[in-house]
Amino acid sequence: MIPFHLAFPVRDLVATRRFYVDVLGCLVGRESATWIDFDFFGHQITAHLAPADAVSTNLVDGDAVPVRHFGAVLPWADWQALRDRLAGAGASFLIEPHVRFQGEPGEQATMFLSDPSGNAIELKSFQDPSGLFRVGRAP
Repeated sequence: MIPFHLAFPVRDLVATRRFYVDVLGCLVGRESATWIDFDFFGHQITAHLAPADAVSTNLVDGDAVPVRHFGAVLPWADWQALRDRLAGAGASFLIEPHVRFQGEPGEQATMFLSDPSGNAIELKSFQDPSGLFRVGRAP
């Protein structure tokens, strides 16, 4: 696996650190007074102190999915464990955990939540990992 890097704006570094470390279980890498690197499920994401842009949505399998989002594809058991942990902690989901494209190519479990700065995060999983890039039904 080759890790990806994503930089994104946040309004509050303290709240951002608390969310990514305490809620999602990320480790902190390098940091400064204006940014923090996180180990996001083996990938590097960097939170930069800056105002966030407005979020718009697109309809995906009946859900209003934030256009501007990032996420991780987790093994099925890890996704289920995280879903249960987040639900048990009273997490506020933008899109509740569910399976989309049921019975179709690319069937996947998905859930969306946002960090304290309003950045949308999608966490997804495939029972069949080869479905990651499989084409589903046409929009």
